[in-house]
Amino acid sequence: MNGPEHYAAAERLLDSATAADVEAGESGQVSNLAAAQVHATLALAAATALTWSSKDLKAWQAVAGVSSKDG
Repeated sequence: MNGPEHYAAAERLLDSATAADVEAGESGQVSNLAAAQVHATLALAAATALTWSSKDLKAWQAVAGVSSKDG
């Protein structure tokens, strides 16, 4: 899994944690939040270590929902 994939997984898990909270109380929320935090930490580590090739930059822009035209 690369950095952008970890970032996307963290976002999905956060969405799941919110849905779990509404549907079933806190039972699934805690594990989803913990998993989201792990993925977010791995994404941050990956972003910090990057040499920022064109491919890396495009992957991060895609997962963040921005394009090179935005900024």
